[in-house]
Order: sequence, then C-alpha cells, then structure tokens
Amino acid sequence: MTNRAEAIVLLSGGMDSCVCAAIAREEHGAGNVALLHASYGQRTQQRERRAFEEIADFYGVSERLIVQLDHFRAIGGSALTEQKIAVPQNELGAPGPGGSEIPVTYVPFRNAHFLSVAVSWAEAIGAQAIYIGAVAEDSSGYPDCRPEYYRVFQELIRVGTRPETRIAMVTPVIGMKKSEIIRRGLALEAPLHLTWSCYQGEELACGACDSCLLRLRAFAEAGLPDPIPYRHAATAKTTEM
Repeated sequence: MTNRAEAIVLLSGGMDSCVCAAIAREEHGAGNVALLHASYGQRTQQRERRAFEEIADFYGVSERLIVQLDHFRAIGGSALTEQKIAVPQNELGAPGPGGSEIPVTYVPFRNAHFLSVAVSWAEAIGAQAIYIGAVAEDSSGYPDCRPEYYRVFQELIRVGTRPETRIAMVTPVIGMKKSEIIRRGLALEAPLHLTWSCYQGEELACGACDSCLLRLRAFAEAGLPDPIPYRHAATAKTTEM
C-alpha cells in the first residue's frame, strides 16, 4: 500500500460537493486531496462529469478516479435514472409515490455504492478521510443524507477494513442550510460558477426541478446571484417537508 492523498472527496460536480472539496483542501492541504466521481446513468451524467473535470482542473488535482455504475439505470426506481418517471416541476417537497415523504428523485441506496468505492480506494492508497457533501435539513429529504446514515457507515468502515485502517467519514456541510454552504464556499473561493445542480438540463439548468429550486432559493437567501445559466427560474410551490 502506497501513501498518496490524505483525503478523498466525493465530487459529483454539484455545489455541496464542490464546497466539500474546498474544505478538504483547507484541512489537509492543496496537494493532499484526491477526487472521486461516479456516473450512474443519471439524466445529466455528461454535464456532471464536465463539472467534475472543470473543478478538478481549477484545483489542479491530478489524483482522480471516475467510476461508471451502470447498474443504477438497470435497477431504476428513480426519476433520475428511469426516463419513464417524470422529474417533478415547481413542486419542491411534493410527496413521492403513494404519498411517501421520499421524492421520486431519490436513487435507492445510491450513496452506499459511492461510499463503498471511496472506502476501497482510501484503503488502497492510505487516505485517512472521506468527504461527502450530504445535507440533512435543507435537502429533498433523501434518507441517505441523514447524519445517522453516516454514523452507521463509519462503523461499517471500522469493522469491514484492515485492523490498522483508520478512515474518518467526514460530512462537513450536513448540518448547514444551502445558503450557509454558499457563503462558506465563497469564503474559501470555491468555483461555484463551475458547479451543476440541475436534474434534467445539460446546456441550461431547467430552473424547475427540486435541485434547481433549492439552489435558487439558497442563492436568494444568501443575497447573491446564481452564476450558472437557467432556461427559466420559476418560483417554487413549496410543500412542507
């Protein structure tokens, strides 16, 4: 086992993971961070891959791992991976199938797959930390973005790796509102203009899906313009979550 990066950041290309990368660089040093990206058959996988590459280039990170998890498209069950399931428009917090509090954009147990790859890579290269940009309160209500999920995964890392392996599960923005994440990113000079959050647009962000609505609301709360282009920026019809 060779010692390389101290920390691995799961970098989707979105705003939260970009700020995580900035935080990891601050905490571990600019040359001690590796970046992991997973494409999983999502509607905007090409645009997200481009955002990942541009952010990695911005930070000058050469240690990158890109994985293709095609089984998510075969599994289906999410509006992000199954074309016949529509992405909700202008209905932030709308109930999912059967009145569930979990929206149709949830990809079943997705983050566990991402984290498994990250743990394997971390153990192989001797990294001591894995950063992920999960957000609990100000999100779409995904169950794999909750703090308890990562506490349990930390224990899984402990029991499922070599006895000498020490890998910390780091979720630096999990308790923040999206507007706070924006402010933290600006303080760290994170390249938010390179990030992409839209669930369905690859040239212009749609401005109507949950992810766009959360992002637009966050920039408005922060009193700042969003630097990415939108087809239109609709007003969210928000349901209590």
